[in-house]
Amino acid sequence: MLSRILTSLNHGAFFGLGSVVAASVVPKHKQASAVATMFMGLTLANIGGVPAATWLGETIGWRMSFLATAGLGVISMVSLFFSLPKGGAGARPEVKKELAVLMRPQVLSALLTTVLGAGAMFTLYTYISPVLQSITHVTPVFVTAMLVLIGVGFSIGNYLGGKLADRSVNGTLKGFLLLLMVIMLVIPFLARNEFGAAISMVVWGAATFAVVPPLQMRVMRVASEAPGLSSSVNIGAFNLGNALGAAAGGAVISAGLGYSFVPVMGAIVAGLALLLVFMSVRKQPETVCVANS
Repeated sequence: MLSRILTSLNHGAFFGLGSVVAASVVPKHKQASAVATMFMGLTLANIGGVPAATWLGETIGWRMSFLATAGLGVISMVSLFFSLPKGGAGARPEVKKELAVLMRPQVLSALLTTVLGAGAMFTLYTYISPVLQSITHVTPVFVTAMLVLIGVGFSIGNYLGGKLADRSVNGTLKGFLLLLMVIMLVIPFLARNEFGAAISMVVWGAATFAVVPPLQMRVMRVASEAPGLSSSVNIGAFNLGNALGAAAGGAVISAGLGYSFVPVMGAIVAGLALLLVFMSVRKQPETVCVANS
C-alpha cells in the first residue's frame, strides 16, 4: 500500500509538467496537439502496456513487471535529457502568486469542467464490464475485446482532440462533450448486440479521450501565469473526477436503477460539463496561447 501511495505522488507532477514542456517546445498554434502527443503515451500504454505487464507477471513473475516498468522509466529519463532543449528553465515560480491565480473564477470553472468531464468518463468506465454483460449479454472474453477497442478509441480521440483544439479549444471541447453525452444516452439501445456494442465502445472511447487535450489546454491558458501548478492541479482534477464518477455510477446501482442506467448517468454528468463550458465561454473569451516555461 505504501508503495502504491509513493508512486502515485508522481502522477500529477509528471503529466502536469509534461503538458507544460510539450506546449513550450512547439509553435503556439500546435500546443494542443503537442499536449495530445504527450498523452498518447498513456493511451498506448493502456492498449499494449497493460497486457504486456500482465503477460510478464504470469510467465516470469510479478517482480519482472515492476522491473520492466522501472527500466522503461530509466530509458524515458535518458531520452528526455538528450532530446529536450538546453537552457529552457523559466523564472523561479512564486508560490503565493501562483496560488492566487488558481483562485480566479475562470480557473476554478475550468478545473470544475475537468472534474465533470473525467467524471462522465468514469461513471461508465468503472462499471464497463457489468454494464456490457447486462446490456449485451456477452462473455468475459468479449468484454476483454471491448476494452481493447476502447483503448483504440482513446488513441483516435486523443489525436483528434489535439488537432482540433489547435484551431479552437472551446469549440473542440463543446463538440466532443456533446458527442460523449449523445453516445452515452444511446449505449443502452445500441449495445444490445455485439456489433452495436463494438461501435459504441470505439465512439465512446474516442469522445471520452478527445476532451482530454482541450481540458488540459484550457486550464493552462486561463492560468498562463502559473502553467506548471495549474497543469498539475488539473491532473488532480482528472483524478477527482475519477472518484466522483465511480461514486455516481455506484449510486445508480445502489438505487436499483440497473446497469443500463449507468451510461445515462454519465451522459448527465457530461451534460453538466457542457453547460459549464457554454457559461464560461460567455464570460471569458478564448485565449490563444500559454506562457512558455
